[in-house]
Amino acid sequence: MYFDVKHAELSGAYDVQLTFEDGSAGKVNLRNYVKEGTVFSKFSDPAYLRTMRVEYGTLVWGEGEVDIAPEALYQEATGRIIDYGKRDKAVS
Repeated sequence: MYFDVKHAELSGAYDVQLTFEDGSAGKVNLRNYVKEGTVFSKFSDPAYLRTMRVEYGTLVWGEGEVDIAPEALYQEATGRIIDYGKRDKAVS
């Protein structure tokens, strides 16, 4: 799919460098996810954070109990808002 994650690499304590199916690339900081609590509170453990991998175009951690939708990552990493009816728009 257009927004699928093809490659992900931790590039800092909470930074993830991403490459997507369409060739776009960018960085996402996962620190904000930790602040949300819930299942993302597991990101506060560096060992858990390093279990990150790409499965079926999605970032997944642990035994698959935590994931982030590729569309959300795409928007954050590229600054483009996904509009399924039209072309991507740059975030103003």
